[in-house]
Amino acid sequence: MTLAGIELRYLVNDINKRIDGYYLSNIYGITKDGLLFKFHHPEKPDILLMLSTFGIWITNVKIEQIEPNKLLKHLRSNLLRFKLKEVKQIGTERIVYLTLSYFEKEFVIVVELFSDGNIIICNNEMKILALSHSINVRHRQLRVGSQYVQPPLDNLDILNMTEKDFEAIHSVSTPVAKWIGKTLGLPRKYIEEITRLAKVESKKKGEETSNEEVKRLFDSATQIVNNVVNGQHDPEIVRNDETYVNPISLEGENHEKIASFMDGLDTVFTESILTKGKTIQSSSFTKKISELETRLDEQTKAIKVVTEKSEKIAAVANSLFEGLSQGISSMDDSKITALLKKNNSEIVKEKGITYLKVEDEKIKIDLNSSLPTTASTLFNESKKQKAAIGSIEKLLIKTENELEKVIEKGESAKSVSFTQVRKKNWFERYRWFYTTDGVLAVGGRDSSSNSAIIRKHLDKNDKVFHAEISGSPFFLLKDNATSTPASLTQVAHATVCFSKVWKEAFYGSSAYWVNPDQVKKGAPSGQSMAKGSFMIEGQRNFVKISTLKMCVAIIKHEESYLLTCGPPSLKDTAVCYAMIEPTGQDMADVAKRIRYEFLSSNEEIAKPFSIDDYVRVLPAGACKIIESGSGT
Repeated sequence: MTLAGIELRYLVNDINKRIDGYYLSNIYGITKDGLLFKFHHPEKPDILLMLSTFGIWITNVKIEQIEPNKLLKHLRSNLLRFKLKEVKQIGTERIVYLTLSYFEKEFVIVVELFSDGNIIICNNEMKILALSHSINVRHRQLRVGSQYVQPPLDNLDILNMTEKDFEAIHSVSTPVAKWIGKTLGLPRKYIEEITRLAKVESKKKGEETSNEEVKRLFDSATQIVNNVVNGQHDPEIVRNDETYVNPISLEGENHEKIASFMDGLDTVFTESILTKGKTIQSSSFTKKISELETRLDEQTKAIKVVTEKSEKIAAVANSLFEGLSQGISSMDDSKITALLKKNNSEIVKEKGITYLKVEDEKIKIDLNSSLPTTASTLFNESKKQKAAIGSIEKLLIKTENELEKVIEKGESAKSVSFTQVRKKNWFERYRWFYTTDGVLAVGGRDSSSNSAIIRKHLDKNDKVFHAEISGSPFFLLKDNATSTPASLTQVAHATVCFSKVWKEAFYGSSAYWVNPDQVKKGAPSGQSMAKGSFMIEGQRNFVKISTLKMCVAIIKHEESYLLTCGPPSLKDTAVCYAMIEPTGQDMADVAKRIRYEFLSSNEEIAKPFSIDDYVRVLPAGACKIIESGSGT
């Protein structure tokens, strides 16, 4: 499927809106022509943006690497943590410019979606730093170090076309459809829809059209362009000889209705990448299997050749003993030639050295030696050849095992590994857990999320928690007007443990809770407050926390499994859990250990969570595991 320029314009506008305020947190290589960009926002769900030489779209699928991408290392070295400043397109040309900035630095990624496509990395002066492949054609040259030059623009600017632009149709003898396609640069599916809506025969010559027909063609073209670009969609997936996505419903199509044009592209383009991946992997394994089978054949032949050679050398040695019974005593006897000839062997001299040649093997001998001595030399050579057979047989067994493993991998590689990215709940952006009463508790991670917790998510029936120390998150006990002591204690416990109390291991700390109307979002007149800080008025309800223990757990939530961290009571509802205390190992080491424990306990459920996911839920600071296991 090829994206039309007007479709790309809609995608660029949509992506610009969605990724505003996001920064680039990771990049993954998918194919040599495709990269997956992970964008993060402190208060919104992560966004995965796929850049490929055939499209750009927001995806819900993370495909494992199919083949190396040579741009990946360069991009990761230079662009991580950069903010996506702008996504733009010039007119309806099939070129996208992504500008990423970080303080004074700025880079531009150019994605060309025509011909074979290209992904080009430029600095802020549009000097090329890296690209998928170089180009050297008449009107432009693209290579590392050169200035980026876009191809010539030769189509009408259909976003700003007027009825007068269509009057040129009167002066051509070509069919209406052909003129529209060449002038507007639209694919055939839209041209057919334009002529259908205008009720003008597509094969009618332009010079034969009336002024009224030209007006209807212009109106129809304008309507379709505006509907596609502005998102007035009725999207569908069409599966005929070719599978593609229409943002608007087109007459006579065998279509499947979908939620959005972006979702449809994600489905169709992902299918295309997975199909390509199967072909690439299958081809790779077929080549490897062929190489191993050839090696196996050569090793089998080598064993046969060496075995035969060893047997022939031994046969010549035995014939020398027979020569003794014929009165031959030494190798220089004239009768020896006929004896050797019977066994396809002979005495040869090369550079003054005497050899006994058996087939193509030359064995050094002394003509003055007795027959038994020479026979013993031959038997030793035969044994040496047999020893070589053992070494080749070991290599053959190794090759057979390797071939068996490759065949098994080749069978499993028929399905490319990918993960359907789950749409996260709003609270997963923050610290969160459910109390034993089943009530949601949500807390801040930093000053930005602390602020968001209070300003965006605080409702009248919530309880607000804070530790009796600076450097504490705000926690909310959601929608619980009549909180039980258990829930209050559990949220207070989490509030203390997620504060700097954990890092310093300050035992015996307290947290307090207040009602929403006691939290003042603005500073008193003439004063200011740091970001994420709020004034608390009135009575504070303190809860003493005697221990510092937290539970990392995988719990079931609706139809999904979620990874979280909270008070020890989480153990009671966990599928897998690990209890931790302050001080000990680095967070990354503990995260690796917990992940290993969870995979050992329930691999299928624990597998989707990465090391980063575990680090993200842990309290800030060193810790140690004191207990782990499977919950009920």
